[in-house]
Amino acid sequence: MSIIYVLIPIAMIFVAIAVLVFFWAVKSNQYEDLDREAVNILFDEDVIDAKSTSETNKILSESKSSEDKSSEKKDH
Repeated sequence: MSIIYVLIPIAMIFVAIAVLVFFWAVKSNQYEDLDREAVNILFDEDVIDAKSTSETNKILSESKSSEDKSSEKKDH
């Protein structure tokens, strides 16, 4: 029976923390646009940064130059 004197205040602290977190989320506009994020997961949007783009272009140019060299060998 004495454990209930410890568990009730702990439960009240957890509820108070949950309520505070909820009000913080509402105040900081976490629930502002729920539809966009729900639809956003359905579409693939490849976000490529500049570094990976330049690396990709370098690889593509190397492969094109090797293809050009192989086509020149076939012509001769």
